[in-house]
Amino acid sequence: ELGADLANLKEAANDILRTCIEMTVETERAYRRHLLQGLGWVCVALGAIGIVLPVMPTTVFLLIALWAFARSSPRLHTWLIENPYFGPYIADWERDRIIPVRAKIIAVTMMTISGLWLALGTTAPLIVVFGVVSILIGVASYVLTRPSQPSI
Repeated sequence: ELGADLANLKEAANDILRTCIEMTVETERAYRRHLLQGLGWVCVALGAIGIVLPVMPTTVFLLIALWAFARSSPRLHTWLIENPYFGPYIADWERDRIIPVRAKIIAVTMMTISGLWLALGTTAPLIVVFGVVSILIGVASYVLTRPSQPSI
């Protein structure tokens, strides 16, 4: 009888452990979903500011929001793509993975101005200037190497 009691106790402990693991996985997924939705909304807000302020990028924040919403909420992803204010900024990328020529010119021009301002108009340490300009060059290279028109 002691062996049967121990077997029952072991089975009960395993059931409790399985339940805790399942709750932990579900809790983690819920936290991740909420975190990604929060990131998406912050990026939508920054993108909206970028529409009004020409020195603030719009498309990059909306693309981050699109990525976050795609992984956390199909409803918000669809809302962003179909939004009359934000959708046009990201529809080309979502559909064809293209960056229009006008967007490339604006992006590279703003990055160049930002890099020059940091290098010549501030007292930032040389290592900071080098680091930021290196990142800007990398991003500009990426932007410039993306297609500008859908492939036929």
